[in-house]
Amino acid sequence: MIASRRLWTCLCGNTLFFFNNTKDNDYVEKLDLSDVMSLTDDCSGDRNLEAAGFLLYMKDEEIQITAPSQEARELWKGFIYCVVELSVPSSLNLLPGQIHMMRETVETERKRRNNLSLTLAAASSSNLSLVEDMPACYQPVSRIEAEIMLERHSDRGNLLLRPSRDGVSLAVTTRQDLNGSVFRHYRVDRKHDGGYTFDVETPIPCATLHGVINCLVEKTNGALTPFIMEGPYEESITFVQANEESGEKSLQCAPSTPMPPVPVPALPPKPGIQTSLTGTSLTLLTITHTFTMAPCWLYIKSILSNELYNYSSH
Repeated sequence: MIASRRLWTCLCGNTLFFFNNTKDNDYVEKLDLSDVMSLTDDCSGDRNLEAAGFLLYMKDEEIQITAPSQEARELWKGFIYCVVELSVPSSLNLLPGQIHMMRETVETERKRRNNLSLTLAAASSSNLSLVEDMPACYQPVSRIEAEIMLERHSDRGNLLLRPSRDGVSLAVTTRQDLNGSVFRHYRVDRKHDGGYTFDVETPIPCATLHGVINCLVEKTNGALTPFIMEGPYEESITFVQANEESGEKSLQCAPSTPMPPVPVPALPPKPGIQTSLTGTSLTLLTITHTFTMAPCWLYIKSILSNELYNYSSH
């Protein structure tokens, strides 16, 4: 079944956002253009003789969009090409001013993606990754602090993982007795394609930080053991409470019965646009959509003039 809808549309980054009318702050659907495989003209025709359509071929569906004129169709195709291919298409019939606008769009999208890449790279280079489970022998200490810690608590292990001086890579500090304390410091580099390298004369690749620690233990036949500072944890909740009659304090154990389940709150409504639309006008689309899988949501911010569009997916 094909359903037809008319929605106001705008382009923001590489995503189309859709609204019921120009005064709405909340989008009703959005379409991520990163899944676009190809784009071609739609020659099936329309009751409106001036209308002109094109087809978006996505990974999992085919989307049909009909613009009110051929010029409007060329503009939409151009801007979609700009954010998908990061280049101004040479095959479209565009005016010099329109080409200039699209060049600015390409540059803006490149900067957005570059900033996103830098943010992700900075997060991945963090010593304390939120994704990776750090070994138990990791301690956020300096080189000198690591030596002092291993010296004072020699009974807890002699191998410690810590941040390096550059703040990007990691380091391993070890301590052994040979007529006194002997400390060694090793660098652990994070590889760009994932995993780590134990930086010695012949570098040793390891898939994880746990692999780095296991490698050191195995290659030293257990002479090096991970430094574990933590003590044992309690298995039950205990507390001190005074007797109501005698006032004598004693250690009490909390009941171990499970807590009643917490009701799951209702899902919040879809977020609205927080940025101002001043200076950008929305474009009206009529949408016909037949999904081959679960429908994807669509969202918009447009630099085109107010125009009527027909949108459909098969």
